[in-house]
Amino acid sequence: MIFRSTEIKDTWLIDIEPHRDKRGFFTRTWCEREFVANGLETRIAQESASWNLVRGTMRGLHLQKPPHEEVKIVRCTRGAIFDVVVDIRPRSPTFLRWLGFELSADNHRALYVPKGCLHGFQTLVDETEVFYQISNFYAPESATGYRYDDPAFSITWPLPITAIGDNDLHWPAFRVEPGRTP
Repeated sequence: MIFRSTEIKDTWLIDIEPHRDKRGFFTRTWCEREFVANGLETRIAQESASWNLVRGTMRGLHLQKPPHEEVKIVRCTRGAIFDVVVDIRPRSPTFLRWLGFELSADNHRALYVPKGCLHGFQTLVDETEVFYQISNFYAPESATGYRYDDPAFSITWPLPITAIGDNDLHWPAFRVEPGRTP
């Protein structure tokens, strides 16, 4: 695997190193030793998948608050997504920065989303599946989020929204803590 740091602290893109032959390829998508060597979380408590029917579907922006914070490793296993991470860690040097990446079944790329960062995505094609490896168990009492169109982040999504859940439409606006300027 190839680990590439991004402009957001502790956020990584992970590319595969396929071994090709006439059948196609074989590759590793998870290796505890390689994650440890890069200083990354290796605990996986849950794996989840989302199936998204139409192009333009929005999911996010989500995270779990302490004490149930989680790392997510996100991969698109069918179709393509525009995957976004937003740093909302108040003491982070990249506070309130966001980055977006195309993850697809064709590029086999994964995004490592650190604790304390928001995550969301928009589907780029119909019938898209997204697979998550998650470091902590889901705790409904710690689940939270902010609107995908929050002006505090000014994310540029690639498509008009065609489908979005009620929860994602009704997340509150992000507020900067007193004494901290974006």
